[in-house]
Amino acid sequence: MDFRSFVAVGDSFTEGVGDELPDGRVRGWADLVAQGLALSAAPETVTYANLAIRGRLLAPIVGPQMDAAIELRPQLISINGGGNDIMRPKVSIDDVASQLVAAADRAVAEGIHVLVISGANPTKHLPMGARIEARGDLLAEAVRAQLPREGMTFVDNWADAELADLRYWSRDRLHLAPRGHRRVASNILAALDVPAPEFGPDHEDVSRPATAAYWREYVLPWIGRRLTGRSSGDNREPKFATLQPVELPGAVTNG
Repeated sequence: MDFRSFVAVGDSFTEGVGDELPDGRVRGWADLVAQGLALSAAPETVTYANLAIRGRLLAPIVGPQMDAAIELRPQLISINGGGNDIMRPKVSIDDVASQLVAAADRAVAEGIHVLVISGANPTKHLPMGARIEARGDLLAEAVRAQLPREGMTFVDNWADAELADLRYWSRDRLHLAPRGHRRVASNILAALDVPAPEFGPDHEDVSRPATAAYWREYVLPWIGRRLTGRSSGDNREPKFATLQPVELPGAVTNG
């Protein structure tokens, strides 16, 4: 498959949270996939937009984000969502799966190839992780049951046991560390039959707080946002709202 334009929709997983660059920006697997596509297409130009915003529930992803992505008329759209929904007290797993696939169907009907991407599994290291994992397992199964479909490529990161290891996760244990984003990008590029790139220098430095500090820094603020109806993505805009040429600083092809 040969794609010259790519748009990503989703939440913090797709925005790239956990893969912070020295200048404060976030990178993430979607940026790396765009760079892999650009390397494969060189010297032709590949364009890329990332509409994902941290904290987003599924409804704005399959609604306004997907609408905006389709309006950009790319050759490839990636969609991931539902991770924030399954952490809410009540959720219909089948409804989440059906909404994801229906959103992908809309894009396919417009002649766009769709990457349906499951998130990686962070639950081995989270408070109340067993409950979240049970819901994540059900969501992954519900999505798998509706795929494959023509015009879609499914990348099952939830089933990647290697990604469950703590070394792939950031300081907050909920978002992927740079190493984790690189592995997800490699999974996706492999599914597209595109050589995976290596990028440097490595900016990875994950220092982990002790248990009490971890709760103060991450868990209690997260609970506070849930109780007050706030989100980490409130008032945030997409990092790349329009298709832009992909830059390739210091990239080499692996394989």
